[in-house]
Amino acid sequence: MRSLIAAIAMLVAGPAAAGDTAELGILGFSADGAIFAFEEYGIQDGSGFAYANRYYIETATDRFVTGTPIRVLSEEQDASIADARAKARLQGADIVDEDELAANRGFTAGANAVTEISADPLAMEVNPRPVFPPIDPPLAIRLEEIAFEVPENCAFAAERHVGFRLLKVSHEGGVATELLHEDESVPASRSCPLGYRIGAVQTFFPEGGEPVFVVLIAVRRVGFEGPDHRWIAVPGKL
Repeated sequence: MRSLIAAIAMLVAGPAAAGDTAELGILGFSADGAIFAFEEYGIQDGSGFAYANRYYIETATDRFVTGTPIRVLSEEQDASIADARAKARLQGADIVDEDELAANRGFTAGANAVTEISADPLAMEVNPRPVFPPIDPPLAIRLEEIAFEVPENCAFAAERHVGFRLLKVSHEGGVATELLHEDESVPASRSCPLGYRIGAVQTFFPEGGEPVFVVLIAVRRVGFEGPDHRWIAVPGKL
């Protein structure tokens, strides 16, 4: 009897649907720290197509390098993620050489996967580089979500529509010392965002140059089969 009830329950429940979570790949910096690059890749929910996106960001202006982002969607069912990543890598070769990025990857001072439950998704404090005892002041980052009116194109699937504010805060007293980013509206490229979390902080100390850092932020957004996760980055100066 119990096995019959369990079987009926499984039939009623049906297969679980889930959105896709893009894998984050930190590629590195140009040698002078002026450009930061990262990639995201995975299998698109709904279509099952492999995708790979590359982002090249000017650390001084928080703007994309001309000709980017690079977005590859392999619309063949047998295409692999590796194929999509290879195409994106080839397209990005003329922007910053892959070997230069690899040689100047910087340091992942803090990281929390989107599956991490115990971590604070809206705050992170790190020692900027692996030197002990530390020789740098702690770098503390705080993210605040900002509610916006749900636009018509998102109303079918979302009850909330959020942007964010990102702050670099003082180690003493938690006082904001620098506004790194604040949305005045939500870019259409974020595709109906539901929330955000800090995923990583990458730091870089270029030889003879000004140290920089980048905050990698996971965007939880409306997907076809469930919430998707994509990545954006905000740079700052140490």
